[in-house]
Amino acid sequence: QVQVVESGGGLVQNGGSLRLSCVVSGSIFSVNAMGWYRQAPGKQRELVADIPSGSSTYYADSVKGRFTISRDNAKNTVNLQMNSLRPEDTAVYYCRVVVRTSPATTTTFLYWGQGTQVTVAS
Repeated sequence: QVQVVESGGGLVQNGGSLRLSCVVSGSIFSVNAMGWYRQAPGKQRELVADIPSGSSTYYADSVKGRFTISRDNAKNTVNLQMNSLRPEDTAVYYCRVVVRTSPATTTTFLYWGQGTQVTVAS
C-alpha cells in the first residue's frame, strides 16, 4: 500500500502566501516524479509544477515566478511554496507521484493524493 497525503491548504487573501506539503509513505522502493496539479470548479485538472527525480523543474506559465516546487528525497516529500496568490489560483490542489514499489522490477505506479483546498479571497 502507498499513501499520499497533502497538507497546507486554506484561505488566504489576494497577494498572500501558502505552502503545500505532500508526504508519500508505505511500500516504496523509490519515488520518481513528483508534482502538483489543481482543479478549479468547472475546469479540468491542470499541471501546476513538476519535479522529476533529478534537479529539473517545470512550471505552468500561470505560476512561473510565483510558485516554487521542491522535494526532499530522504523524507519522500514534495512542497509547493505559493507566493503572490491570486483569486484565479483558487482550486483543489492534488499531489501526484510516480513510484517504484520493488527493486526487482522497473515497473512504476501512479498515485494521487486526496487533494487540499486553496481559496484566495479577492
